[in-house]
Amino acid sequence: MPKPLPLLLIPLPCRTKKIPRIFTILFFPILLTGCLPYLFHLGKEQSSIILGREKIEDILKLPGLDLKTKQKLNLIQEARNFAIGELALNEKGGFEYYTKLDREEIGWNVSASEALELKSYTWWFPIAGTVPYKGFFDKQKAISLEKELQKEGYDTRIRAIGGYSTLGWFSDPVLSPQLSWPDHRLVGLVFHEMAHATVYLPGDSTLNESYASYVEEKGIERYYTLKEGTSSTNLQKFKKEKLKREVTIKLLQKYADELKTLYASDLDTENKWNQKRSIMAKFKEEVIQKKLVPEEKAKEFLTRDWNNEDFLGALRYHSGEVSFESLFIKSGEDFRQFHKEVKKLFELPEETRKQFLNETR
Repeated sequence: MPKPLPLLLIPLPCRTKKIPRIFTILFFPILLTGCLPYLFHLGKEQSSIILGREKIEDILKLPGLDLKTKQKLNLIQEARNFAIGELALNEKGGFEYYTKLDREEIGWNVSASEALELKSYTWWFPIAGTVPYKGFFDKQKAISLEKELQKEGYDTRIRAIGGYSTLGWFSDPVLSPQLSWPDHRLVGLVFHEMAHATVYLPGDSTLNESYASYVEEKGIERYYTLKEGTSSTNLQKFKKEKLKREVTIKLLQKYADELKTLYASDLDTENKWNQKRSIMAKFKEEVIQKKLVPEEKAKEFLTRDWNNEDFLGALRYHSGEVSFESLFIKSGEDFRQFHKEVKKLFELPEETRKQFLNETR
């Protein structure tokens, strides 16, 4: 299945209605009523991350710095400079600093969807707009919310956070768990998160994430081609992963279409549930047949309770690749112009943007 992807983590409100996010609340304490425990949790940890930052250039000067950390931090610096100079990404997108965490994961996002409709459950707040996930730095808090949503009948999923962007509000640091990533994925993380700080349309998560993923993949290819040549080992690893991911995404889209047809049908609820389970089983069987999951993880995958949110979560990051590629070519393969063209999509009606993202050829 697709690798864990960087997510846009914004400290989110406690309700699904219009309650300001933490950055707004910091300036308007009176609005904290009803959300204090959650906001305190987010504010405390985000403050710790920001206050615990150290300049990467200063860390690299430390005597006795282990070679692996030194190599990874040098790579982060190179990727950031490349992102600004070659990909025309916003220099305020971060990665000038490093923060060491006291845990193996950065955080966890809770996502949910309707059980008999491919429709995400969303949270809303200013600047970021509507988003289909709620972030936590404490896994037990994420589990608690997931249980609440499950009791209400939603399909749910908790995912570990790979990375996050504050959209240029702060210079987001690279975090210690990320240094264990393979080099090409670490480079991609930098490009993905800096893309969020360059182009972002509040309320359209699929457009935002798919655009950032396109920049990430196009950037990795250009970075390693220019740095190491077409025979680059890192480039070959990336291309192999991308090919597998493309097969997986096509399979996800195939079964997502089946589910959409089912949910839109006139069948009664019981029959819809039965056919939903059947479609999920067929999907998992085809994944195994195509060897998209490592053999040692096949049994675990087959027993997993796959649901609507798994489809939505994956497709959220990989829609519109054909359309983005056309836009990139139209831009003369110039990233600065490409970002401008993507921003023009903001002026289009929501339905037109969806058509753009659903283009497959």
